[in-house]
Amino acid sequence: MESIREIYKIGYGPSSSHTMGPKKAAETFLQKNRDAVSFRVTLYGSLAATGKGHLTDQAIMNTLKPHHVEFEWLPAVFLPRHPNAMKFESMDASGRVTDKWIAYSVGGGSIIDDLTVSETKLIYPAQNLETILSWCYDNGKNIWEYVDEFEDSDIWDYLEEVWKTMQNAIKRGLDTEGPLPGILNYPRKASAYYEKASYYEPDLKKRGMLYAFALAVSEENAAGGLIVTAPTCGACGVIPSVMKYGSKFYKISDKKILKALATAGLIGNIVKTNASISGADVGCQGEVGTACAMASAAATQMSGGSIYQVEYAAEMGLEHHLGLTCDPVAGLVQVPCIERNAFAAARAINHNNYAMLSDGRHMISFDKIVQTMAQTGHDLPSIYKETSEGGLAHFHLLK
Repeated sequence: MESIREIYKIGYGPSSSHTMGPKKAAETFLQKNRDAVSFRVTLYGSLAATGKGHLTDQAIMNTLKPHHVEFEWLPAVFLPRHPNAMKFESMDASGRVTDKWIAYSVGGGSIIDDLTVSETKLIYPAQNLETILSWCYDNGKNIWEYVDEFEDSDIWDYLEEVWKTMQNAIKRGLDTEGPLPGILNYPRKASAYYEKASYYEPDLKKRGMLYAFALAVSEENAAGGLIVTAPTCGACGVIPSVMKYGSKFYKISDKKILKALATAGLIGNIVKTNASISGADVGCQGEVGTACAMASAAATQMSGGSIYQVEYAAEMGLEHHLGLTCDPVAGLVQVPCIERNAFAAARAINHNNYAMLSDGRHMISFDKIVQTMAQTGHDLPSIYKETSEGGLAHFHLLK
């Protein structure tokens, strides 16, 4: 598996697969073709279907400027490797194509092409959680220590920067009001939720502020703010809100939060390696479901759970999001995406509580649920996987 840096990418929203990924692909192609006079970019499948709402064309044009860029949108054409496909072509002064490249935005801001399996080098020998748990048991160590064993020593500095970026996104989101960009004029809610929650009794106060933290980050993402993919932009509010919840209400130290982020990153890595974190590929179960599994594992570790209770919490996080579709209204990462982040954060806390009451034994393993999620996602019709042609998006257009 890759470094957990690939799960936690720091960048600007609103979409890791539709904005961050295409931007990176454009940068790569530009490096090879700086002498080109103009470019043509063809967007396929899901990338074309919701690209305008996700600002895909703007991200690519801003990267390739001052060159002229011509776009072709083919939402009905799906290339075999991934629904988020794009073809870059460079042209000379006569309009002759001088180079071309097909790339795929596979989720979390990662890019591959037809020749690559992974964007970066593989550093973890294990591919599943069962093997990692066996290593932890045999060596008397926690899951975060597996990360420490195989990552470079500066991973902790990187995770510290990740945590700072998450906290800053929460603060900006809580301090900002008004409608989000886009045709929905969707109002920000984080600030109001936080203020109202401040006056509630302790239990409801904690739950209300958890919602507010998740909304704050997700609204910042929708506005194109600086956030951390965890594992994607569309699911970026879950992990930060659960970490902030632990810090604020249970005085969890930053050092323990970094360890929890390491464990969560490994959980996200396993899903990315064996299934997918791309909404266009497997639906929102791959994005919010994975984020919930990551947050559930992190919360349980911070609560002092055993490695088996951590695994149980992660399994529940993904299991209870099975079949979740990706149907963004108007192609924007707003409805139902933002609310899903808040509810997934709350479910992560529930999974933590449930796992801590158990002895860690349960029927279905995390690895098995990852396989099930992959199969479920591939069985979903494409209209329910980030095309805005089915589900909530479809019915919204009919009103």
